Amino acid sequence: MTGPKWILAMLLLAWLGVGFAAEKRLSPLRLRQAALQSERGVSGRPDYGRAYRLYCLAAALDDRQAMYRLGWLYFNGRGVKRHKGVALGWFRRAAKRGDRYALRMVRRFSDVRPKRDPRCPVTRDPRRMDRRAVLAWARLLGREFNVDPRLVLAVIKTESNFDPSALSPRMAYGLMQLMPGTAKRFGVDRLSPVENMIGGVLYLRWLLRHFRGDVRLTLAAYNAGEQAVHRYRGIPPYRETRRYVERILADYRRARHPVPEPLAF
Repeated sequence: MTGPKWILAMLLLAWLGVGFAAEKRLSPLRLRQAALQSERGVSGRPDYGRAYRLYCLAAALDDRQAMYRLGWLYFNGRGVKRHKGVALGWFRRAAKRGDRYALRMVRRFSDVRPKRDPRCPVTRDPRRMDRRAVLAWARLLGREFNVDPRLVLAVIKTESNFDPSALSPRMAYGLMQLMPGTAKRFGVDRLSPVENMIGGVLYLRWLLRHFRGDVRLTLAAYNAGEQAVHRYRGIPPYRETRRYVERILADYRRARHPVPEPLAF
């Protein structure tokens, strides 16, 4: 291949490569900093709802300071209903990871029984990732990453039928059936059910941006890889991929999705 066709092919490969490199990985530090800005209203009025979601994401990535801040929100009723039990649940998690301020709260309120946060069900145990927890994370991730939770749930239903320990013959794992390379690409531990969802939603988000909101191409690429979609200039002629797209669209019933905005953190 020579001449204009060769140049066009090289430009296409370079463009795809830039796309891969440009995708940010989630950083607990950046998430926590963005949450603190929302909490304090740096650019306007405080947005405790967004602060809560960002702290929750950072806590899912094992950030102890985010866990302390979640406890503080619940203890003071900022953006959430005041609940000392849930607050102490977060303080205890943070204290176990070495946060001295959280440890002070645990010791001071030792008579309060800690409770888990149903809105932010952080866990690394697949047995604790029931459908209620999956729904909670689909809502939170969808809201923060601008991906329709209904699309997330439709993908999970087809990929794993809500089994957080599902393992395919091709070694895809978890609720969103992440391959090792995809997990590495988005900086998540696919064996953690929550991080598995985070990685899967980040990949869906990337594909929705890459294919400008075309749901059919996004789903085809999630199944067969974006290179295959580009190679065939549409849904690849693979029986598995075509059935995959049809099954999800039967649940989701939307061919277009708003193009997500770039991540701000």
